[in-house]
Amino acid sequence: MHTLPPHSVGPVAPPDGPSAPGRLPPLCLGRASDFRNIAHFDLDAFFASVECLKNPRLKGKPLIVGGSGDRGIVASCSYEARKFGIHSAMPIHLARRLCPEAIIIRGDMESYSKHSHIVTEIIEANVPVFEKASIDEFYVDLSGMDKFFGCSLFARELKARVMKESGLPVSYGLASNKLISKVATGEVKPNGQLEIPFGNEKNFLAPLSISRLPGIGKETAYKLIRRGVETIRVLSEIPVEMLATMLGRPGIELWQKANGLDESPIIPWREQKSISTERTFDTDTINLGFLHAELVRMTESIGFELRKQDRLTGCLTVKLRYSNFDTVARQKTIDYTNADHILLRTAQEIFDKLYDRRMLIRLLGIRFTRLVPGNYQIKLYEDTQEVIRLYQSIDSIKRRFGEGALFRAVGTRLRP
Repeated sequence: MHTLPPHSVGPVAPPDGPSAPGRLPPLCLGRASDFRNIAHFDLDAFFASVECLKNPRLKGKPLIVGGSGDRGIVASCSYEARKFGIHSAMPIHLARRLCPEAIIIRGDMESYSKHSHIVTEIIEANVPVFEKASIDEFYVDLSGMDKFFGCSLFARELKARVMKESGLPVSYGLASNKLISKVATGEVKPNGQLEIPFGNEKNFLAPLSISRLPGIGKETAYKLIRRGVETIRVLSEIPVEMLATMLGRPGIELWQKANGLDESPIIPWREQKSISTERTFDTDTINLGFLHAELVRMTESIGFELRKQDRLTGCLTVKLRYSNFDTVARQKTIDYTNADHILLRTAQEIFDKLYDRRMLIRLLGIRFTRLVPGNYQIKLYEDTQEVIRLYQSIDSIKRRFGEGALFRAVGTRLRP
């Protein structure tokens, strides 16, 4: 079983001829490798980097992308701002105290989505299989490349191509699985690269803080640190049965991560155009209270699905079918979001304008389009930390106990 070479051989043309100009040679199919080679590419301080690309005068300055009011939060910040202790999800008023000279920009999700698509197209044009994990990070499967073009050389050239064609800085980690490659990327940001040879996963993780492991929240970290578990090395030495007793099933997953084990596959990226749901009623109705309750229930349901996929929507459509089978729909463009209180308010506004015949309704539907990668805290710049924590808690409960475990009371209203 061989490991990643420190310097891979040069490019080799595929059997059917040389690669097309301006394009990295495609992956060649050979015998299955003894291990995988997974590269994790992460755009550095993405929102802040896009703002610097749009306005070069911001480069090298402490820059904060977030809410302008004191109750807003930091969505992203430049590495110059991070030197002052500023980080994502920090209240703006605290960030101002830490760095009074910081430049604060409200941000433009549409612009960030556009640049994310640019990078996605660059990666898509050069690799056959990749996973877009979020608006600014990608996993690329390079398994088998060590026998052909070379994993190290391919990853370095792809990094250079992304930086040249998008103008955005990017870091990457290359390892035998997604977990290690992601942690490696985090250790070398900004504008870095790190390769962890197969077999060295545990040695790489051992000295790192447990907070470096993806998926460890504050509550879990607190439980472990109280018991003297501060490094991944100590965590990996705890019997898996003990962690399972302490943390339940997440304890087993945590033990696997601490030991560098991760078999999760690369999920090929396919751009989803919309998320929608609709319901045809057993009996046509004109009961507005019931229709409102159904609209709330459906909007909450696909809003939760939106957040599970780490996506935002920029357009809502409400659809009605009357008892005579006439079907009408109306849409509204909004600032990118996945927050229920905004989606519900918008859906109700559309419905109120759409339902103008006062006829019996046969079908009600709602659809989210203009989807972009992203999550709650990076968009709602003017919201407070309390609101963000509320949504995080709601989604945590739904993921653990099911979507029906928590919902708005108005969504349960039944037709008389």
